[in-house]
Order: sequence, then C-alpha cells, then structure tokens
Amino acid sequence: MIGESDKELTPAQKELYDWLVDYISVNHHSPSIRQMMKAMGLRSPAPIQSRLRHLQEKGWIAWQEGQARTLQLIKDNFSGIPVLGSVAAGGLVETFDDVQEELDLSSVLETRGLFALTVNGDSMIDSFIADGDTVLMEPVNDSSSLRNGAIVSALVPGSGTTLKHFFRKGSLVRLEAANPAYDPIEIDSSQVQVQGKLKAVWRQA
Repeated sequence: MIGESDKELTPAQKELYDWLVDYISVNHHSPSIRQMMKAMGLRSPAPIQSRLRHLQEKGWIAWQEGQARTLQLIKDNFSGIPVLGSVAAGGLVETFDDVQEELDLSSVLETRGLFALTVNGDSMIDSFIADGDTVLMEPVNDSSSLRNGAIVSALVPGSGTTLKHFFRKGSLVRLEAANPAYDPIEIDSSQVQVQGKLKAVWRQA
C-alpha cells in the first residue's frame, strides 16, 4: 500500500512519476528516455534510469530496463481522493482545513488533483445534489475560465465554503442555489476564491 515507508518517493522520483502520469494520460503511451531527460532538465540518461529503477522497486511502475516504451503505471498507486471536509449547500459554513479521510475511487477516477467534499444541506437539490452526497471537485486555478452556471465550491473569506452555481457579471460574482428557498449570494469577484468545479456526485446507498 502506497504510503508505507518503503514506498515513499524522493522529490526527484516524485517529480518524474508525476510527469509520467501527466504524459501518459495525454498521449496514451509511455515516453522515451530522451523525452524524460528533456522534461527533467537532464543531459544524461543515467539519473532517469536510476529513478525508474527505484520507482519499479517501490511498486509505482512496471518497466523492462533498457526499453522505455514498456513502462506502465501501476494503478494501485492511486491511493484515494482526499475528503477535505464538508461544504454547505445551504448557508455558509466554516471552510475545511484538514484531510479527514480518503474516498477510494482508484478504480474509477485517475484525474490528478481531485478532492471530495461532503454536502451539508439541500440548496442544490434541484441539481440532483442532496444532503449527505459526496461531490468530487476538480481544482480551479483560474476562475475566468469557468462557464456561467458551473457548479463550484467557493470560499468567501470570513464566512466559509459553499456549493453553488457560479455566474459572473462584470466585477460581481453570483453564487446561486438550485433551490428557490435560498437567495443567491452576490459579492465582488475579488472576495471570492473558487476552489473547485464539480466533476461528479457520489451517493452511497
């Protein structure tokens, strides 16, 4: 199980592994040693081969030494999506700050950076998101790329994090519920930090 001391990665090994994950997810095949050297800023293949050997020994990849194109990621290394806390689907609540547990969806999702939140409240019920559901969120680095109507988790400093439909109009952001019982939240865009956009809803029976 990844996380045990004998399977932890050094920064150099993790840098290469993370790059391999991104490369293979885009290209659907493994890169050459030369491509890895270029990506890592190295002029010799020896450090790459050393990192690959360690990644294989620690169970992160399968690889036939000397044949870079045989490299495969071992999917069991996706240890889970961190559940960072709860998100209000009603009023605003205090934001999350700790990883409480992990939601294991390794066999379903491999998108890097995903995080999970547990929904509190019924303000998103008309968008089929109910109290107690778990929402899987993709990190948002630039809110200007969001489409109006996207479902986001948004942090309003001093108030907390809420799950709402996102709309932008000029310098204002409107966070709108999917339940007519709740009024929209309108606030200057500079005061809102969009943390993630909805990727999927997980409902346990």
